Amino acid sequence: MKIFHGIENANIARPTVLTLGVFDGLHIGHQRIMQTVVDRAKSVNAVPTAITFDPHPRAVLHPETAPPLLQTLDQRLANLEHLGIEQTIVIAFDADFAAQPAEIFLREVIAERLQAREVYLGEGFAFGRGRGGNIALLRSMANELGFVADEVEEVTLRGRRVSSSAIRGLLREGRTNLARRMLGRPYGVEGVIIRGDRRGHTIGFPTANLKPQNRVIPKFGVYATATLIDGVWKKSITNIGVRPTFESESDPSIETYVFDFDGDLYGDVLRVRFLHRIRDERKFNGIDELKAQIQRDTETARNYFHHQGVRNMLALL
Repeated sequence: MKIFHGIENANIARPTVLTLGVFDGLHIGHQRIMQTVVDRAKSVNAVPTAITFDPHPRAVLHPETAPPLLQTLDQRLANLEHLGIEQTIVIAFDADFAAQPAEIFLREVIAERLQAREVYLGEGFAFGRGRGGNIALLRSMANELGFVADEVEEVTLRGRRVSSSAIRGLLREGRTNLARRMLGRPYGVEGVIIRGDRRGHTIGFPTANLKPQNRVIPKFGVYATATLIDGVWKKSITNIGVRPTFESESDPSIETYVFDFDGDLYGDVLRVRFLHRIRDERKFNGIDELKAQIQRDTETARNYFHHQGVRNMLALL
């Protein structure tokens, strides 16, 4: 996939079918938009293209209410490529861009620079000054500018609108199963493995201590997880919390115990995906009680991994 940082750097050689938005998390609603773009691009011999913004517009316009993002920019770009987008333009969102009338952006960027044949927006999405760049404006200018504009219907699940905000809420509640269904994949974090206190080694459960790049972390507790090591997703359990049995820390730790693995991961970048919540974090009366609970957690996770549906899911990661 070609990635252009800024419209001015975009070298567009062919007409495009495109969409634009933040697309944080690239959930199943976003995936419907991308599939529409990819399918239509094939039909009209154009390049499937996405325009995305970094940072999140609210971080510039209303920083006090800006949401933590489900993905880093690099993760978002990798997912766009996986979904069939062939070129992505990353616009550095700032006050100047926010003040630009949508009509100018449509004329100078979408029509002239990007040679758009078709433009698709997610339902309710708008851009430009005063959020004037909505589907009504696109449709009213489409004939003049030579493209087709349409809106992609939102996706609902169990009667709830699928959205990045809904997924953040589910993860805060520890509801990783429903979050996974909205995302179309298990939620994951990645980060560098840092040195811990090696307490896990002393009780027979050596853990990798992850310093996450992602800002959204699921609710404190123990989870059945999958951990990517040397290109292979391995079964694991992960604890998120402040380790109350030993100490109270201001920053939560993410500690992963990978089944049947004893290598040294220090300094590696690790990916962990949260599959199923096992229990809340709690304080134990000493190391022996903690060790016994970890053994029970491990057995619970192993039983979970034996389910055929879970095995099928792991095969698709």
